[in-house]
Amino acid sequence: MPSVAIVGAGLIGRSWAIVFARAGWQVRVTDPEPRTLENASRLIREGLEDLAAHGLLTDPALAAGRVEIVQSLADAVSGVDIVQENGPEIVDTKRAIFAELDRLCPEGAILASSTSAIVASRFTEELPGRARCLVAHPVNPPHLLPLVEICGAPWTARDTVERARKIYESIEQVPIIVNREVEGFVLNRLQGALLAEAFRLVGDGVVSPQDLDKTLKDGLGLRWSFIGPFETIELNAPGGIADYCKRYTGFYRSLSADPAKPEVWDEDNVSRILDAWGGTPSADTLARRSAWRDKRLAALKAHKKSQSEA
Repeated sequence: MPSVAIVGAGLIGRSWAIVFARAGWQVRVTDPEPRTLENASRLIREGLEDLAAHGLLTDPALAAGRVEIVQSLADAVSGVDIVQENGPEIVDTKRAIFAELDRLCPEGAILASSTSAIVASRFTEELPGRARCLVAHPVNPPHLLPLVEICGAPWTARDTVERARKIYESIEQVPIIVNREVEGFVLNRLQGALLAEAFRLVGDGVVSPQDLDKTLKDGLGLRWSFIGPFETIELNAPGGIADYCKRYTGFYRSLSADPAKPEVWDEDNVSRILDAWGGTPSADTLARRSAWRDKRLAALKAHKKSQSEA
């Protein structure tokens, strides 16, 4: 049975544990925070049960039995095929974690980071085993949103990238290859561009934050849930992408000439957005909404799976 070490048992780490356990892997989970580690087993089991409730898993108890909570990093990585690191988004912290991983892990193990924006070259350059290190950035939560962005450093071995791609495909994720290092990779660069324009439109009073969200969830988001932007524009003009570009290039050029500026993230603009949004909800409210989101994503995942199998 293949095995994985999940280093960091927060939201992303627990979700990765669900992904690998669902796929039949032996999973060892560790975290330096005792309370986080103490709660991990229960939360992973609940996540597996939610998948089963939506028909996405047949035996959650069997899958949960594949997950082991371990106290030490050395025990977690002993004999594993791959490590999925989920530590803080701090370069120095990742550098320290990867130095330990490179020292402790089996020679053939892939060392993958779930980092959202930090390229691997910033924390792997000095490692003897740097050729086996890469980024495997998921979407939160990965057990419900299968995309994984695989991005190596300039020194990452091609074989490492290919082995990682095959592993993520085998556990029913959807890996993409980012061909060269760019901060934020692909998903967060796209999300950042959309968020910046959203912050500008709301901050300038063009639209309320609630109505902007409707624009996505009841407009663009519906078709983006099964086709991407290139396929979208191909289907939005009789002659496909080339025809679309001929028709709308002038409009998009004018938008690109006046992009949202970094100032949209300044405190005064954020304050305007928060006032329009209605403030920050309580921790309990956020937890309830997150649980609701995950159930809706599970239902959508089940729907998409049923359509692909039809």
